Amino acid sequence: MSGVRRLGARWRRRRPVRTRLALAASAAVAVVAVGVCAAAFVVLRYAMYRQLDLNLTQSATQVTQQHRGAAPDVLAGECRFLAAPACAQIVPADPADDPSAPPYPLPVSAPVREVAAGARAPYFTNITVAGGPARMLTTTFGRDKALQVALSADKVEQGVRQAAWLLSLVGAAGVVLAGALGYGVSRTGLAPVARLTATAERIAATRDPRHRIELPPGPPGREDEVTRLATTFNTMLGELEKSVTAQRRLVADASHELRTPLTSLRTNAELLARADRLTDSQRERASAALARQLREVTGLVNDLIELARDEEPDPLLEAVALRQLTEHVVETARAHWPATRFTLWTDDAVAELTLPGVPARLSRLLTNLLDNAAKFSPPGAAVEVALTTVGLTVRDHGPGIAPQDVPYVFDRFYRAESARALPGSGLGLAMARQIARAHRCELTAENAPGGGALFRLTFPAAAPGHP
Repeated sequence: MSGVRRLGARWRRRRPVRTRLALAASAAVAVVAVGVCAAAFVVLRYAMYRQLDLNLTQSATQVTQQHRGAAPDVLAGECRFLAAPACAQIVPADPADDPSAPPYPLPVSAPVREVAAGARAPYFTNITVAGGPARMLTTTFGRDKALQVALSADKVEQGVRQAAWLLSLVGAAGVVLAGALGYGVSRTGLAPVARLTATAERIAATRDPRHRIELPPGPPGREDEVTRLATTFNTMLGELEKSVTAQRRLVADASHELRTPLTSLRTNAELLARADRLTDSQRERASAALARQLREVTGLVNDLIELARDEEPDPLLEAVALRQLTEHVVETARAHWPATRFTLWTDDAVAELTLPGVPARLSRLLTNLLDNAAKFSPPGAAVEVALTTVGLTVRDHGPGIAPQDVPYVFDRFYRAESARALPGSGLGLAMARQIARAHRCELTAENAPGGGALFRLTFPAAAPGHP
């Protein structure tokens, strides 16, 4: 039995979904059609025999009224043909009281004697008389007697057979129609799924996520489940296309950014390979340039690795005290940028403010913001840092952000015209936004009133310790 189940499960797995849906729909409709026909046959057969039983009951009542006190014998009707009037006979409870007449035309059995004696309730039964079907009622008749009334059931049997034949034809037609409907339902209902499959196969073959599934027209908000699935798949394809495009752009930008320092590294390495031809000052300059370029390449590679991380690993998350972290980052920035004044403003409400995250990554986020502000601030100008329960702001007093540059400030490797002469790879702000989003925060940039750039880091409202 288990082998049969395994064989059936294997067959179902190998059949296409359209075939299985068609078979399931066809089977469901076929079962309903056959069930309705069977129920109709049972009801029709019951109604026809019920009518015959009512005729027998009326005939028994008439015989009882017309032959009160009659002796056991055949009373009325042509018992050979069982035509109207019904064949009727009276049977005593005791076989010894039977008349010396020939045998009864209707069958007399032990239950008949029990009805006559009052030990059994009246009943209907199907019998055969003279080779033909008949219906007989056995009921009480006075004291210690039973009355048997029979009518031919030829017409009823014929009607039942005709009904069975017609309902069988209807059931067969219903099964055929169920198969056609099942096929149509599977073909129509799975059409979006077929388009989805074809699109997925086309994407797998071409590796081009720009393909989309064609959605059926209709008012928004009234889509069926399959259409919503196709819509979700299109949304997923859109996100995949963005991811692939961003990945390709990152690789292209990284290649472009690495090409210049790698070329310089190779040039200086080749120059140092001929160190015997260089003076001491030339060797020192080449060594210093090589070391500086190695640091730049190392920093660029580390930044690319950081950008490749989308989320923070759960085991590394902890409740980070934002006030202590901000104070530490500001002190570090003061040491790294001695020509820039860093001011920090906090209120008492942030003393217990915490954020679930990775301290090193949050520190990198704030460091990148402060480094960017210091890089664009003129000597002696202040970089203002403010920490509240809502978020953190960093403002510089530099030239600000050109309107055409605002949408691209956080793009990887993007550098404004005014910043291309400054050191950096254009990855600091992109990394800052990625770290912010990984911690469910939002980082935005705008021009501050009165000049300068303002970067705003908004904390999630559900952060532990958030008022």
